[in-house]
Amino acid sequence: MPWLLGLALLSVPVVEILVIIQVGHLIGGWPTIGLLVLESLVGAWLVKREGRRAWNALQGSLQSGKLPGRELTNSALVLIGGTLLILPGFVTDVLGLFFLLPFTRPLARRVADRYISRRTANLAPAGFTPPFMPGATQPRPSSGDVIQGEVIDPK
Repeated sequence: MPWLLGLALLSVPVVEILVIIQVGHLIGGWPTIGLLVLESLVGAWLVKREGRRAWNALQGSLQSGKLPGRELTNSALVLIGGTLLILPGFVTDVLGLFFLLPFTRPLARRVADRYISRRTANLAPAGFTPPFMPGATQPRPSSGDVIQGEVIDPK
């Protein structure tokens, strides 16, 4: 997996430069620069708006006492999308908008949930589903001996 990250870090700038050059050939140099600046401004505004929504949803979930699984995933996707929008380039902007826009984020969230459930399934013992995953049930105690006891608070 680390080699995949290294390959992405090396290839993304090359792809971005190639796309910027191609767009520059099509519409000209100054319009390309203007489009990149405009994308950055719109992206900053969108990150602020969606970040505030994600934060409010996360706070509401925590105050209601339920586990904020969906809200945490939304917040992470907004953070990743905002980071991608800050980077100059058209390819990262398209990917960042995919993570950031409210009508495409549910699809990105489903992909992220599948990835996380696969990764955690390899870490957990057989038959155990983490309680924060969709469809999870709380593990039942084994039908072994019950030990009666008393808790003593050393204050």
